[in-house]
Amino acid sequence: MFEWMVRSIKQRRVIWIVSHMSKRKKDSEADHSPVIENRKARFDYAITDTLECGLKLVGTEVKSLRLGQASLAEGWIRAQVEPPEFALLNVTIAEYPPAGMHRQHDPIRVRRLLAHSREIVKMATAARAIGATLVPLKIYWVKGRAKILIGIGLGKKQHDKRQDLAKREDRRDMDRATSRRR
Repeated sequence: MFEWMVRSIKQRRVIWIVSHMSKRKKDSEADHSPVIENRKARFDYAITDTLECGLKLVGTEVKSLRLGQASLAEGWIRAQVEPPEFALLNVTIAEYPPAGMHRQHDPIRVRRLLAHSREIVKMATAARAIGATLVPLKIYWVKGRAKILIGIGLGKKQHDKRQDLAKREDRRDMDRATSRRR
């Protein structure tokens, strides 16, 4: 009788562990945290190469980013080859209202980006060689950590922007026409 009870408790424990393992969040599942995009950069620049970097943030900045309170529109990245480092400039992360005034961060402060030194040197030399700008494209979350996607952006001329708008309009018209037929 006692052996039967011990065995059934162990079996129940194994069943409970297996059933809860299947309910765990998978890496492939989408994170529901907001993604902050710089749509203006895609319009103003032709993006040639991208790199994912980490962001060095303080506590209230993390909470504001989780709420989606940031603007990448005016931002750009300063790259130094010696010592190799990226600095994120002119990106606004709003203050976190529930925190007290003495715990707030500066909304437009210079933030350090985290990447391998060889990647920093590669991006910096590539941007200088073609006379391009390093621009922030997107801030998102990976396994609870804030990541930023940066790109080498070549400035577009006005006629290039018009061509992009015309292509986008044509694509929308074709999508509308195909959806009406269904």
